[in-house]
Amino acid sequence: DPTYDVEGIDSAHKIAILASLAFGIPVNLKAVFCQGISDITPLDIQFAREFGYRIKLLAIAKRVGREVEIRVHPALIPEESLLASVGGVYNAINVVGDMAGPNTLIGQGAGSLPTASAVMGDVIEISRELLKGVKGSFTLPTRSRDPESKLRVRDINKVETEYYLRFTVMDRPGVLSRISGILGASGISIASVIQKGRKAGGAVPLVMMTHTAREEDAQKSLREITRFDFVLDDTMLIRVENGETA
Repeated sequence: DPTYDVEGIDSAHKIAILASLAFGIPVNLKAVFCQGISDITPLDIQFAREFGYRIKLLAIAKRVGREVEIRVHPALIPEESLLASVGGVYNAINVVGDMAGPNTLIGQGAGSLPTASAVMGDVIEISRELLKGVKGSFTLPTRSRDPESKLRVRDINKVETEYYLRFTVMDRPGVLSRISGILGASGISIASVIQKGRKAGGAVPLVMMTHTAREEDAQKSLREITRFDFVLDDTMLIRVENGETA
């Protein structure tokens, strides 16, 4: 059953553990925003390529001030980036340190032998720690290493990123201006637009890439846009990750 992989649940478990280790805070799985790739269509893959991106399922943990963003969702990443080239059974972890900069590890994340090797490696390390009577790398934190930091998981609505938006609309005058007007009223500016095909009175895809915007504002705008009678289907929203992910 591939549900845990396709819907990002497996990745959510992994990023909860990694975030706990990286930032020294306990992370409840329920606090991790999780969205899978089941709604991604071939059309979105095609448009992403036209903009110079690939779509990948990312598990992201990054510190922003006193908060830590922890989220799993499909994302557009530049096609020239190392993560964009990872495919098949391979997984990648990109760690960005304040001194060391970005470091990327790539390895097989599926298959009986790679999985067995990783599990046995953990079993052996835990066994060694038990024999020595010490607590090592497998001890997850129960509180922040820095009591003064008071780090907490950031609400997904406060996340700021760029967005890919695909609307399915009636092909008639004024559609683009009305949609861009709603986005502009929420402080969301448009970076580029693609509108393919022309069907008089029919449905056509209208795709926009935005500049950096707040998640809450993006979701509010989409709820308003959906009420227009010329919008024929749910809008596809995919977040864009152009920078380094820690």
